Amino acid sequence: MPLSELERLRRKVEAGDVLSDAELDALRAEAASSPGPTLRLTVAHALVNADAEREALPLMQALRRDFPEDLQVRLGLARTLLGLERHRDAEGELREALVLSPGDPEALKVLAVLALRQGEAARARAYVAEAVARDPFDAEAKLLRAELEAADLPPPPVVEEQVLRPEFTAALTAALGRAGVAFRRQGKDLLVKLASGGVGRVDVGSLYAAYREAPGAQGLTAHAEALAARLGGLSSGVGPTGVALDSLRPVLRPAGFVAGTQGALYRPGPAGLEVFYVLEDAEFVRYLPASALGESGLTLEAVDAAAWRNLEAHPADVRPVVIDQGEVRLAEAFSGVWAVTGGDGHDGARLLTKAQRRWLDAATGGGLLRVSLGRREVALLCRASDAGSVQVLTALGHAPDGVPGLFLLDGESLRQAPS
Repeated sequence: MPLSELERLRRKVEAGDVLSDAELDALRAEAASSPGPTLRLTVAHALVNADAEREALPLMQALRRDFPEDLQVRLGLARTLLGLERHRDAEGELREALVLSPGDPEALKVLAVLALRQGEAARARAYVAEAVARDPFDAEAKLLRAELEAADLPPPPVVEEQVLRPEFTAALTAALGRAGVAFRRQGKDLLVKLASGGVGRVDVGSLYAAYREAPGAQGLTAHAEALAARLGGLSSGVGPTGVALDSLRPVLRPAGFVAGTQGALYRPGPAGLEVFYVLEDAEFVRYLPASALGESGLTLEAVDAAAWRNLEAHPADVRPVVIDQGEVRLAEAFSGVWAVTGGDGHDGARLLTKAQRRWLDAATGGGLLRVSLGRREVALLCRASDAGSVQVLTALGHAPDGVPGLFLLDGESLRQAPS
């Protein structure tokens, strides 16, 4: 590519303009043959300009791994994280940018905006004051200072009385009983009889988390009554026109799990696991009943192909984590252990998709991985050659609803790891 054309594309990206597909492909090709971070970073910024932050994130993470001391890489990763509304992670990257370049005005200005969003006026003013002191002619910093001086910040939120999870669960089960909805407890979940037949598995933890986030003004009892009404009206996903194939997702479960799902459709999976099929729902897990095949005229193969195709289109972030007293917590830097963080119950199955493998390779550097599926809400992994991290995963064990043991992931092949 002529230098003049390359410079034109770089200026266009720096201005925040969206590249055409042909321009982006040309820039990618040029970046592939460039040894440094500059053009790869430009490609990532071009994706962010096009609102493709999820595609940009693994590129930024790979750049951070390869060029940990590069200030522009840290700022670019922070920008991408902000686009994904991961404000806390972005703030961590910006703080590390200030370690690399104390007083960097770009980092200071973004930190000021984040502090302002959190209602921390004093901290925001301190960041802006430092930015203005560094560059008295910085128009953005002066504008931020003016906004802070005129800001009418809201008062801190009123702390409401906390409802504990056992109290929430008791209120929900009581409401289900009053509504005549058949259910039973299974571990931390509820198995609920669906209105159209079959059984739905309800993740009480996710319902409780949603209530804690937005309890509303009606009180716990009214909230539980509304939930019970919704649960009582759920269907198995098999309607007059058959199964909604675009809503199906695969999940991995341990052998013998079929005993707890009362007629759910499944097939043998890799490494002694079983593949079940659920209907995508933010709150309720509904297993597709085996009877759906006869009712809809579908085959198991068609259901399986549709479920995996749907999941292939939705890879999840791969982020470093630490294990702290049995709890999985996000890490701000390399820890040796990563998590696939979709958090929707499909992360174990995601490991078997091509799209997710690309994200894994970008985060871990590729190669043989040791995997723990002991937590249903997250898939944990480390390099198989990292003995210390393997020991961490081994010691973590598994939750009652998780899959015991560790596995080896080689490409898209999952097999049981030797004990």
